[in-house]
Amino acid sequence: MMKLMGPLADRDRWQATQCSIAKAVDLIGTRSAILILREAFYGATRFDQFARRVGITDAVASARLKELTEAGVFTKVPYREPGQRVRYEYRLTEMGQDLFPVVMSLWQWGNEYLQPDGAPLVATDSSNKPVRVGVVAEDSATLDPEDVEVRVTRVAWARQRRDSSTDTSD
Repeated sequence: MMKLMGPLADRDRWQATQCSIAKAVDLIGTRSAILILREAFYGATRFDQFARRVGITDAVASARLKELTEAGVFTKVPYREPGQRVRYEYRLTEMGQDLFPVVMSLWQWGNEYLQPDGAPLVATDSSNKPVRVGVVAEDSATLDPEDVEVRVTRVAWARQRRDSSTDTSD
């Protein structure tokens, strides 16, 4: 289990009102959003590819791609096939590319615990060695949850003090 340091150890005092996990889940926490990301990492860029490969309606694909584009995960790039109208490809931004370990972690976990007959796909590096996702320190040592300490930043404490001083509820 992660070590909660300082005020996080006293969960009655600390309020996670600006929780980064909650914000991330609000953006990418739907089945369709995460599977659209999966397909983007597999190389999909076009609307019809996302809808067909994920198995969602055009309306759902449109809504998710719009949300992810407005949030900065994708950027729309125009293209035109000969004799056709202008259409748009959806390309991952740097923000979107940074979701790669998240998608890979879900894939790895699903392979490990939800595929009793074996994984349908395997991820390898260019030398054909299997790859795994893990939490690492800057020196690349793999860390277990008990090796990770969580601390509140000064910014978060200031935000919490500001929010509680402007709270007018009785």
